[in-house]
Amino acid sequence: MKPYAIEMKNVCFSYNGDLVLKEVNLTLEQGEFLGIIGPNGGGKTTLLKLMLGVLRPDRGTIRLLGEEPHDAGHRVGYVPQNMDFNRNFPISVMDVTLMGRLKRSRIGKGYTLEDKDKVQEILKKVGMWKYRQRPIGQLSGGQRQRVFIARALVTDPELLFLDEPTASVDHEFETDLYDFLKALNKTVTIVVITHDIGVVSSHMKSIACVNKQLIFHKGGQITQKMIDMAYPCPVDLIAHGLPHRVLHSHKGV
Repeated sequence: MKPYAIEMKNVCFSYNGDLVLKEVNLTLEQGEFLGIIGPNGGGKTTLLKLMLGVLRPDRGTIRLLGEEPHDAGHRVGYVPQNMDFNRNFPISVMDVTLMGRLKRSRIGKGYTLEDKDKVQEILKKVGMWKYRQRPIGQLSGGQRQRVFIARALVTDPELLFLDEPTASVDHEFETDLYDFLKALNKTVTIVVITHDIGVVSSHMKSIACVNKQLIFHKGGQITQKMIDMAYPCPVDLIAHGLPHRVLHSHKGV
């Protein structure tokens, strides 16, 4: 039997004494495509950092692919929400993507032919090979995001995490990205933090809502309990081809 892609048991975490996550339990099978929703400040990014081993829980256990997070690092890809870089720095798409292979290259040695072949394969897969010599600062937001995803994929991860991958990109790129991720999910387990309920409902196999606690629902359906947990205002989810939100009348706070 394959180990779970993610297994969290009774995980709690606090910042400076303030409880951020409480008694989080999650078992995610390999091959899943999980969307994580929830309000700002509800603990979504903290949850992701715990899974990645960047943070350690105050209590509870976390396993990725049957291992401690830091031991599974070479099997995991990660695309953060914000990539800070100097857009005037003359680094090409090819060089940025090759950086994802650094841990596979020996210290003091150059990139191997295998490294370059893998980068070519992945840049073609994300539709960026023809831009390989272009400085990354000259790309659109959507194109840069494709490159950052390529950099995460060149290590052949078994588990891929993305934090708000469509922030500040156009709708056309968002649609293309999630179609690409859906195809990639045939070989890679994917976890995405997103605020886009429509995307979650139409592309992902399972959903978790995080607001200090975690509710998990296998099957890609957003329940009313998740909506109530994720949004401070009363909301109904109605689907007429595409899901959307309807806010009830309510008094402002």
